[in-house]
Amino acid sequence: MTATTAATEQTATGGHPQRWLILGVICLAQLTVLLDNTVLSVAIPSLTSELHASTTDIQWMINAYSLVQSGLLLSAGNAADRYGRKKMLAIGLALFGLGSLAAGLAGSTAQLIAARAGMGVGGALLMTTTLAVVMQIFDDSERVKAIALWSTVASLGFAGGPLIGGVILNHFWWGMIFLVNIPVAVLALVAVLRLVPESKNPQGERPDLLGALLSTIGMTAVVYAIISGPEHGWLSAQVLVPAAVGVAGLGAFARWELHTPYPMLDMHFFRNQKFVGAIGGSILVVFGMGGSLFLLTQHLQFVLGYEPLEAGLRMAPLALTIVGLNLTGVGPRIVMKLGTPPTVVLGMTLVAAGLTSISLLGGGTDGSYAGMLLGLVLMGGGIAVSSPAMANAIMSSIPPEKAGVGAGINGTLAEFGNGLGVAVLGAVLNARFAALVAVTATSLPAALAAAGGEAERRAISDAFASGLQTSQLVGAIAVFAGGLVAAALLKRAERAEKAAGAGTPVAA
Repeated sequence: MTATTAATEQTATGGHPQRWLILGVICLAQLTVLLDNTVLSVAIPSLTSELHASTTDIQWMINAYSLVQSGLLLSAGNAADRYGRKKMLAIGLALFGLGSLAAGLAGSTAQLIAARAGMGVGGALLMTTTLAVVMQIFDDSERVKAIALWSTVASLGFAGGPLIGGVILNHFWWGMIFLVNIPVAVLALVAVLRLVPESKNPQGERPDLLGALLSTIGMTAVVYAIISGPEHGWLSAQVLVPAAVGVAGLGAFARWELHTPYPMLDMHFFRNQKFVGAIGGSILVVFGMGGSLFLLTQHLQFVLGYEPLEAGLRMAPLALTIVGLNLTGVGPRIVMKLGTPPTVVLGMTLVAAGLTSISLLGGGTDGSYAGMLLGLVLMGGGIAVSSPAMANAIMSSIPPEKAGVGAGINGTLAEFGNGLGVAVLGAVLNARFAALVAVTATSLPAALAAAGGEAERRAISDAFASGLQTSQLVGAIAVFAGGLVAAALLKRAERAEKAAGAGTPVAA
């Protein structure tokens, strides 16, 4: 009996006997990867002074990681399905650990940027294989709960980066934010090699090399355009050219996948309304959370005057709410009781309510935190409820042998939704800011530094706060409307599945 067959039989008869221990190991590895998406933002002052980094250098230090990771997610998931998820998980941990060592010891900005890109390769492998392993080792009765815990770690990593980075930088030099990854990566690598069963696509399909190339070019170019938009302007050549390359690359990828006999991503998945509805909901939840966190962090530091650690602590209720609800099993119980479509509506309504609370009650310059706290708690509750339901809907609508690609799609959605949230809500804020105050600076810190006096600084802060309130309200409307549409698609898919199961003819 092969390892793959044994693992499949274990899953079919109640799951892997050490499934909860394995889940803990892969969640620890995933947490480390996700923290590195946001942890570097609090080290910007240290990097500027110690490595003499320019603004462009800082941007590339932050973006090299997410750019490489998002571009490789689909290819990494396909590789995991073909060559083995355990094998790719181990390789990802090794690459991530080596990249962290190189980043922590970097002596120049170029070395740090290269190390961060290497960490992004390892991160792509880890992001796809962890969720695929969860799908492999848990059966249907426990899978929603396991995905809820996995989603909790994902949200905690995203929201906890600034807080953990602030704590580390209060006691150590900037390199420690990378070096602390090494013992975690080593521990996780040993545990993976000892505990995780191997699994792969038993059909042994040929690798889709052209598809991998086209998807990597397309996703990297699109994410680069989104990242560059706030700096260069959305109608500049620096944004429009990569955006055009990205759209063309993804279009060519879709066309190729429809005609190749061994596609890395079966485009017929997009005919499944359950799959499409879950995708739309997932993008919009991360859209709201990512855009809101990006703007609120600036508001807390530059408008209200908090230090990075203080700002991180005030953002912590979002992550704590997600952790508390999912660790106590509230999220999975709601999914099991209400079903996926009502759960998605409930969760995304809570996220929209949180954004509205921040807009109306917590986005001013008077230093009041109560409205922001209420908004963060509501958003956390909405994410805890909706994210596991949508992740489970995405993964359950894809054949088990394609679990790695499914996880790659889920990770790509998170990266895309986050970038889209930062870009769109940031653009709304900037438009409102520019309409209220006449400044030529390209950022809030630069505008405040160029202010002629306290009255002008106050006017700039008030304009930014007004832009923040408008952007959060736009985000709330988008999330709420998207939740209704996603739930409608999921409900139609459920009715179609029931009708098909009962033998009723169903129109395509």
